[in-house]
Amino acid sequence: MSTPATALTWLYVPGDRPERFEKAAASGADVVLIDLEDAVAPAGKDAARATVAEYLARPHDGPPRHVRINDGDRGRADLAALAGLPGLSGVRLPKVESTARLDALPGDFPVHVLIESARGLAAMDEIAAHPRVAGLGLGEQDLASALALTAPEALDHLRLRAVLAAAAAGLPAPAMSVHANVRDDDALLRSTRRGRDLGMFGRSVIHPRQIPVVRQAFAPTDQEVARAREVVRAAEAAGARGAIALPDGTFVDQPIVDRARRVLELAARLAA
Repeated sequence: MSTPATALTWLYVPGDRPERFEKAAASGADVVLIDLEDAVAPAGKDAARATVAEYLARPHDGPPRHVRINDGDRGRADLAALAGLPGLSGVRLPKVESTARLDALPGDFPVHVLIESARGLAAMDEIAAHPRVAGLGLGEQDLASALALTAPEALDHLRLRAVLAAAAAGLPAPAMSVHANVRDDDALLRSTRRGRDLGMFGRSVIHPRQIPVVRQAFAPTDQEVARAREVVRAAEAAGARGAIALPDGTFVDQPIVDRARRVLELAARLAA
């Protein structure tokens, strides 16, 4: 089972569609994200909460089950119903703008926050460093709308800020936000590779067909694998020495060796 720190795919499933919960768990996604927020109409939110609580009242095999709760009073009611349930592996908290909201959280479940506003961006470093936070992400569509962003470079800037905030707080690299067009695999692949280049890891998806595309985007290339093997072989031959010389004359140090090992681990995992 993948942990959230190594998860490549986070599959959303509507909280009012219980017949899809186990299908999502069997889809190959690393994490199942049961959604009580955007995917559920306001009139159905209370019933969806009860349905999800009934489902998570027992533990499950397979991938972790997380829940994206609502904002405000409805979100507090969601947490009151779900906190402590054996099937709940974590909570995705939308529209986080300050640490005050995190201070008031009950329970001890992992919390993955979504930054979706200018205020959230302004407080992102402080939010990421909060002890309740296990992961950080951007609500890119909400941010683009709120800030009237149209240039791809603007989102790249926000992604880099999230990568830096997560790294400074000792969190895993942020997963990318969803790609809304479930039929445009080429655009999904290009966009996901761009996020990979910016230091992000993994992506939320809204349809199982997007899972293999995201895995393809993050899979190390043959050239990257060959280079990683070369670095690791050189490090093992050098033993405990500091800087290591590669056959082509390039010197590398321990962080490069650690990254090379991660590349090989990811390649082996995806090959399996």
